[in-house]
Amino acid sequence: MPSVSDTTLTSPQQRRKRIIMAEPRGFCAGVERAIGMVEKALELYGAPVYVRKQIVHNQHVVSELEKQGAIFVDSEDEVPEGSICVFSAHGVSPAVRGNAVDRELKVIDATCPLVSKVHQAAIRSSGAGNKILLIGHANHEEVEGTVGEAPEDTIVVETVEDARRLEFEPGTNLSYLTQTTLSLDETKDIIDELTRRFPDIKGPGSDDICYASQNRQNAVKDIAAQSDLVLVVGSDNSSNSVRMVEVAIRQGTRSYLVNDVSKLDERWLDGVDAVGVTAGASAPEVLVQELVTRLTELGYGDIGSVTTTTEDVVFSIPGSLFAHAGTRPAR
Repeated sequence: MPSVSDTTLTSPQQRRKRIIMAEPRGFCAGVERAIGMVEKALELYGAPVYVRKQIVHNQHVVSELEKQGAIFVDSEDEVPEGSICVFSAHGVSPAVRGNAVDRELKVIDATCPLVSKVHQAAIRSSGAGNKILLIGHANHEEVEGTVGEAPEDTIVVETVEDARRLEFEPGTNLSYLTQTTLSLDETKDIIDELTRRFPDIKGPGSDDICYASQNRQNAVKDIAAQSDLVLVVGSDNSSNSVRMVEVAIRQGTRSYLVNDVSKLDERWLDGVDAVGVTAGASAPEVLVQELVTRLTELGYGDIGSVTTTTEDVVFSIPGSLFAHAGTRPAR
């Protein structure tokens, strides 16, 4: 298949049937770390290794790890007592951790460090006597884990309308945090409403939206401006992937989420000269390349790329997590 270049194709001869690849795209440092931790656990301890929830939100990743001996469960209660249990990249609540202790599970915590940072901010805000307004989606695992750090003090705010309905007693100390995988534009609208209504509300000091979500959304904006259609490789339950589709649509470009090449509806390509292609932070590059291969077969033979930034973030796997997996995890 044609190789992906580092230049954007713009000459008149190249304007027909072309693909514009977004850079960066696909796996982020937190996802690579989490997948690596499951693979490391399998290497050290052998199968089975139990993983609470999907390690990252991509069924292809889950299926590949299942082939290696990972068993995915919805709850730590499904893990046999004393077994290895990996917590997913999205984080868990203190109640889940406590239950793992009670069941004497050998815990390996693959929570993304950026999610852990939000958890720590929630603990500090609650300890300072603040009510926490957590901007995010209530049914997302990351939000469930963060809420669990201070359940009595946390209110989930999903929309601008939610922000408008909030009422507090005079003198209530307020702070806000955000789910790491949201759309920057969506979050800004909610934050603007919160600060308008509650001028003394305290923010997190720096954006909670993770660098990978920001970078991929910025790249989507750039390729959307040059494309007739944007395809985002990612799973339906991947929040950051869904947000990328929304970002492209906000730019005025049609966009669809495709789990893999089998989900490509070729009717979407009618009248389309330029197809932008990117991937969510939990989508393997192999799925992107399979989609590109199919697009080239359909006549999109010219491939260029738009690079908005170069990522050099690496989250290492702490050896201590594995050294202590055979002991009772701390409460």
